[in-house]
Amino acid sequence: MPPANPKFAKFAKKKAKPRLKVKRRDPIFIDGARPRPMYVDYKDLELLGKLVNRQAKILGRRKSGCTAASQHAVSSAIKRARFMALLPYVGE
Repeated sequence: MPPANPKFAKFAKKKAKPRLKVKRRDPIFIDGARPRPMYVDYKDLELLGKLVNRQAKILGRRKSGCTAASQHAVSSAIKRARFMALLPYVGE
């Protein structure tokens, strides 16, 4: 339905295309199975580097795709690696 006044036609709202949600896989899970006990090695800098942003802040669960238990293990490992001076506290 076009707007009543043609002067405001350019401001008419367009329908947004629906986006497909992609289920992010938990980076901690091994072959799709949860490791028992849930432990993330603080010396695994390749994995921990993917879970922090450029400012060296820990990524949230929505961005990283972690479950609550694995996110807790990740944050503990990152904090431990920072204390051991393997990861920086602040980024660039």
